Amino acid sequence: MFLSPSAIAQTSNQDKPSQLAPIEVQGEVVNEYNVKQSASQKFTAPLVDTPKSVQVIPQEVIRDQAASSLTDVLRNTPGITFGAGEGGNPLGDRPFIRGYDAQGSTFVDGLRDIGATSREVFNLEQVEVVKGSDGAYGGRGGAGGSINLISKTAKLDNFTNASLGVGTDNYYRSTVDGNWQLTDTAAFRLNGMFHSADVAGRDMVDNKRWGIAPTISFGLGTPTRVTMSYYHLDTDDLPDSGIPYAFERPRVHVMGPLNVDRDNFYGLSSDYRKTTSDMATLGIEHDLNDKLTLRNTTRYTHSDQRYVWTQPDDTQGNVVNGLVWRRANTRDSAVKSLANQTELVGQAQTGSLKHSFNLGIELSKEAGRKDSLDIARGSGSGPNNACNFGVGAASNYNCTSLYNPNPHDPWVNTGTGGPTGNRGDSETITKSIYAFDTIEFNEQWQAGLGIRVDDYSTQYTPSGADTIDRDDTLVNYQLGLVYKPTENGSIYVSYATSSTPANSMLGEGSESQSLTPGRGGVGINAADMAPEKNKTYEIGTKWDFFDSRMSFTTAVFRTETTNARVTLANGDYAMAGKKQVDGLELGLSGAMTPKWHIFGGYTYLRSELKNNGTGSASANDGNDFPNTPRNSFSLWSTYQPTTQLTLGAGAYYVDSQYGDPANKLEIPSYWRFDAMAAYRFNKHLSAQLNVLNLTDKTYYDKAYGAHYANIAPGRSAILNLSLSY
Repeated sequence: MFLSPSAIAQTSNQDKPSQLAPIEVQGEVVNEYNVKQSASQKFTAPLVDTPKSVQVIPQEVIRDQAASSLTDVLRNTPGITFGAGEGGNPLGDRPFIRGYDAQGSTFVDGLRDIGATSREVFNLEQVEVVKGSDGAYGGRGGAGGSINLISKTAKLDNFTNASLGVGTDNYYRSTVDGNWQLTDTAAFRLNGMFHSADVAGRDMVDNKRWGIAPTISFGLGTPTRVTMSYYHLDTDDLPDSGIPYAFERPRVHVMGPLNVDRDNFYGLSSDYRKTTSDMATLGIEHDLNDKLTLRNTTRYTHSDQRYVWTQPDDTQGNVVNGLVWRRANTRDSAVKSLANQTELVGQAQTGSLKHSFNLGIELSKEAGRKDSLDIARGSGSGPNNACNFGVGAASNYNCTSLYNPNPHDPWVNTGTGGPTGNRGDSETITKSIYAFDTIEFNEQWQAGLGIRVDDYSTQYTPSGADTIDRDDTLVNYQLGLVYKPTENGSIYVSYATSSTPANSMLGEGSESQSLTPGRGGVGINAADMAPEKNKTYEIGTKWDFFDSRMSFTTAVFRTETTNARVTLANGDYAMAGKKQVDGLELGLSGAMTPKWHIFGGYTYLRSELKNNGTGSASANDGNDFPNTPRNSFSLWSTYQPTTQLTLGAGAYYVDSQYGDPANKLEIPSYWRFDAMAAYRFNKHLSAQLNVLNLTDKTYYDKAYGAHYANIAPGRSAILNLSLSY
């Protein structure tokens, strides 16, 4: 993120690390802890005066919790759950915010990151979660909100922070963060990471990855600044195939995961998932004067994914007989994008009104391809894959035991293993303009306004078929009124919209608005695929206490969706669906005392599918959204009894949630507890011990809508040694 000198001065307090963790940042210990601000200049007021729910998860919390993935970090945000991979869709982060899929609404420093991957944290300064319809801020999608990852940047300083982590379950992780001041106005920063670990409580599953992120900046502290950065992440995992749901029984209307050993693995040891992600960014920023800054960002990204992933398909009538049919899901895909964003950020006054504004233009071209792999595991499972011939060689290893699966069965494949050549290609070109303005009427009253217009043009070419295309103009806006009874608090009301057009994921996730026709083959065509519409009403209050060391937020809201795609009785599609979620959120973050720090919140969600289609689909009307628990809670707290010792603990609760619109597949509620202790030996060396899932709770954190539930890791321990100078 490229900030003007005035913006840097405004956010200088947020860059000071807290004592949440006894690990040096930039080679010094800072005893002050302040409320974190957003790095996005689309928020033209401090967060306490922004009429929208925004949560900032700082680097100190990420480090204290020994988090290594975006999934770990977002555990701190109640109201976010995670969906499992589906069918031939990509495997990667699939967060749901307030009940809505946000996989395609992830941004890096304000620009969309469409590629599907499991994201890392080694190059992150903080994570920002925007809640509620946010089409004005991010463009397409964003029905329930979006996630913005803020990268580390070069600074006029010299420091090196290195860490080495070892733990249970073959955990090994090392990171380095070095910054070198080259001249009075130039600096270079390099972040690197290596990670290898099994998953606690699970057979076979492992994760391996490495990444590197160099950044060089020129003109720091001058009116014109230029930053060039590059990011690369390479992963090689053995993906988890979860636990199958219990078989359907008479008078049992809701089914959960089967009661089998938590370490049962129904895939094969030969399964794999490999991804690469590359991102190159050039940022130029110039201060026209002390109140006006012009900035331009250009970015090229490329990511690809290939996997062979075996699911325990429980829909074939085998589980009741103690058997599991192994279904091979495969993928070979890639996506690339080129984007340019220009913003004019500043302050002005018209009469008695004060303005803080951001005017922007964004141009992007995204292209994706997806194919499957030529995998043929042969016959042997019997008609309709009913496992009539038992397990092992008799079934060509396509069937295994429910209670004693063998992941080391050979991979019988009569195909080539390469791409099938039946690829589909997507391309989207978006031209956008947007404007944001915070209008200060007087000391008590402000208005926060935002509008964005997207000229959205997309096309999809199925293998061996004609290209399907569609053009839309998306107009979304944000309206908010803020009353400030005191300088440190606000009460606000807001209204915001978003739009999800056809092909918004380019094959990189589960499309709610696909360009393909209905299952009957004669369903609606692309010309009828009008965007899904969302709107959010919100009333809330925000307060900063203790000289801005502690923030408290609360909000009540409603999000309504219209024009959602539904399935008709004949299997065709129609744009007629409606759904709604009502909720309450509470948040607390900061320092209760100089030694005691808290980060937590609570969310209540009441979701309803109001119109889910006709025929059998209408039976789901009135049901809860999938992946949407009623209650969720998180609390992370640290206490520093001495200047050298820090103790911390976390508690997380997630209510039961359904995996399907019929509300027949359910994962139960759970509590999880974590703990940490850190000790600083001197100003250069510190150690930190984290115990995750302290009680070794068996719980499920993802509910797939058909075949399986994803079981969460068991208890693990991690010891990190950190060196700073």
